[in-house]
Amino acid sequence: MKEQIKKAEEKMKKTLSVLSADFAAVRAGRANPAVLDKIQVDYYGTPTPIQQMAAVSVPEARILMIQPWDKSTLKAIEKAILASDLGINPNNDGTAIRLAFPPLTAERRADLAKEIGKMGEESKVALRSIRRDAIDKIKAMKKAGDLTEDDVKDGEKKIQKLTDDYCKKADEMTDAKKKEIQEI
Repeated sequence: MKEQIKKAEEKMKKTLSVLSADFAAVRAGRANPAVLDKIQVDYYGTPTPIQQMAAVSVPEARILMIQPWDKSTLKAIEKAILASDLGINPNNDGTAIRLAFPPLTAERRADLAKEIGKMGEESKVALRSIRRDAIDKIKAMKKAGDLTEDDVKDGEKKIQKLTDDYCKKADEMTDAKKKEIQEI
């Protein structure tokens, strides 16, 4: 039973780390290299993340600079950024690409806050699904005769507490990201 609880906790940790990565990719008006994480560049027929083919830096608060190690990839990187849903036009000066992040409008902030809320809710659904699976496994162990009724109740309580804790953490992360989005 302890093993089931440990597995459930590991899955819950992973769910929160995925949520954190998703939040990092949300554009909050400031230049953040994480917004490029999901963009793949066609590099000699192989989809390659920008971070593996260029140095990404933040020279100013609202500017992201991408300096490819191989200058011949500038056009491919520019094309990949334009094809992505980033919504920013890359500035290519022949040696580097600059992405200027405009300040967010109030409407865009509201949309992003809704999107963030949805991501937070999806992670809580995943956490509850992990709880259900763990409890089902514990009940199956009882049916097999490995656990007593008291063990099952104890296991259910521990898993429920774990779920409550992780749901609270997901809510805190969501609220913090929404607050960050609302800042001007």
